[in-house]
Amino acid sequence: MDLSPIGAGIAALACIGAGLSIGNATAHAVDGIARQPEANQKIMTTLILGCALAEATAIYGFVIGIMIIML
Repeated sequence: MDLSPIGAGIAALACIGAGLSIGNATAHAVDGIARQPEANQKIMTTLILGCALAEATAIYGFVIGIMIIML
């Protein structure tokens, strides 16, 4: 019984988590900018850094899923 598709599916959950976290971070950044427009640059810098880290997690999950399927 080959369980590699199940493992790849579990690894793909990282992509779902990253998408949810980027959406949540963006929503809170827009809310913060609406409340304090003068802090726009500082909020955007932190948002971009956080989104890049969350996206890196999604890429790692994708790569691991592909590796599980191929091996």
